[in-house]
Amino acid sequence: MFASRPGVETASAGLAPDAEEPVTPDHLAWADLIFVMERAHRAKLQRRFKPHLKGKRVICLDIPDDYDFMQPELVALLERKVAAFL
Repeated sequence: MFASRPGVETASAGLAPDAEEPVTPDHLAWADLIFVMERAHRAKLQRRFKPHLKGKRVICLDIPDDYDFMQPELVALLERKVAAFL
């Protein structure tokens, strides 16, 4: 949802075993900023990819990961919380 902003490139990947696009070390190497929804996601990312996170900024949005894809309430929260970092 942020890909249309000038100067912003985005990618999305997940930590769940059934994620459509699982997180890889290449994703992390490419990213300048890494956003996670919950603190548990940040902890899982740290456990699985700690060496690849060195020097990376991981931002926890503190948004419960229980919304449907592009649910209007989620979009509003993301707009509010992510925009400050872009």
